[in-house]
Amino acid sequence: MNRTVIVSNRLPPLDRDEASAGGLAVGISAALAESGGTWLGWDGQIDCEPDHGSRIQQITPYTIIALALSADEHAGYYIGFANRALWPVLHGRADLVRFDPADFALYRAVNARFAKQLAAAAHDADAVWVHDYHFLCMGEALRRLGIRLPIGFFLHVPFPPADTLAALPCHRNLIGALSAFDLVGFQSENDLRNFCDYATRYLGAAVSEDGTVAVGGRQFSVGVFPIGIDTRGFSALAESKEAGVLRERLRGCFEGQLGVIGVDRLDYTKGLERRFRAFERLLETSPAHFRQAFLLQIAAPSRMAIPEYAALRDRLEALSGRINARHARIDWTPVRYINRTFSQTRLAALYRLSRVGLVTPLRDGMNLVAKEFVAAQSANDPGVLVLSRYAGAAERLSGALLVNPYDIDGMAAAMRRALVMCLEERRERYREMISELRDHDVHGWREDYLRALVAAHRRSLAGGRQSAAPMSPRGQSVQQDGGVGRAGHGGHREADVVLARPSHGRRSDHDAACRRVH
Repeated sequence: MNRTVIVSNRLPPLDRDEASAGGLAVGISAALAESGGTWLGWDGQIDCEPDHGSRIQQITPYTIIALALSADEHAGYYIGFANRALWPVLHGRADLVRFDPADFALYRAVNARFAKQLAAAAHDADAVWVHDYHFLCMGEALRRLGIRLPIGFFLHVPFPPADTLAALPCHRNLIGALSAFDLVGFQSENDLRNFCDYATRYLGAAVSEDGTVAVGGRQFSVGVFPIGIDTRGFSALAESKEAGVLRERLRGCFEGQLGVIGVDRLDYTKGLERRFRAFERLLETSPAHFRQAFLLQIAAPSRMAIPEYAALRDRLEALSGRINARHARIDWTPVRYINRTFSQTRLAALYRLSRVGLVTPLRDGMNLVAKEFVAAQSANDPGVLVLSRYAGAAERLSGALLVNPYDIDGMAAAMRRALVMCLEERRERYREMISELRDHDVHGWREDYLRALVAAHRRSLAGGRQSAAPMSPRGQSVQQDGGVGRAGHGGHREADVVLARPSHGRRSDHDAACRRVH
């Protein structure tokens, strides 16, 4: 499948080395670079009166179609609904949800506008692959435009517990729209379980022992497809001459001390405040590491127009300042907090110089920083990964030290263990993780997902394709204006939701890859 159209809010960096914290664009870029295709998304521009046209740019081997947003669209679709309603609820923070029906209307309108642009570019495509929470309604918009290609959706962020998601007033219409896709993919088993529970309780679905779900009028598939990284490419980057020069230049900054590194977007889901407090607890309870270790926290600025993010930046600056004021010495700064973006090459160099990678989100779909830290290590003298059990990566990286990011003492103890871990154990843990990352890289992820999408599309056709409007609970079709009307054609027909998942190899038969839910 070489003519895939990708849709995401973020377009890829034109230069690989411009990429930094934040895995979606980096991950998909690596996948699409191998196969070619077309990528449609927002170009980051805000126009007061956009003509709603597009800019097309050829980036070998794929084509980019860049769209602008109006000021109203940016405020309502992106800032308002996507990041002040969807983002917090999907990460389990219903208390931070700010819902406005007008924002939801703009969200659906932008989904429809992007779908119209995509339809014009998809005439010779093999499939459409839609990415992440910005475009939950894209499938229904494409079906209304008559697109009958395989259309898949992948959620990069977590899918929350059912009752948490139900705090969002429009949750039924929003999640009901997913039924227009042929395949809905998740990062982890936990996300899939949460989705099945939600579908059963809130969409009136009946989940059977063989993994089929009666949801009304549509047949689609769901499955677990953990995203990987370009493991060999990132390892080669860490070994490159450029990274080596940077390592030698930066080595003096470590001054013989052991580095504990964290790299994140500046976001309240990343657990940065608790991370700072855990490092301070390490200093308080482990005198041996006083003046012998330091925390380097890189937090790339993100969504600073949203008050919660600006407030978090202020709190982190105050907290790091307090810790340093209390513990620092003339020749030692315990917390080095940097609020800016770093290149991939510089990050690879810093990962290899650090003894501990500290990845402790409160909730995360996957977290590719954890995987990049491992890929950057030297096999002879690798660092240790300390990883939140609430990151999707924890399901696969058995060599990491798993922690509860809400447990300050537990995180401090894990850092202490990582800092004193013997070389033999560090090597053993590294070998386990690098083997996993090589066997399940971003290229295998792409192949697994697209193969499953073709199989899911065949099942949809075999089951009969119905009207373009997706199904909300109990046979009611979701209308374009957000209202609900009765399904036509003599009522609704039950649909099969097949819980498919990729095998552990790169090439798997998804027609047979079904599993039981209970």
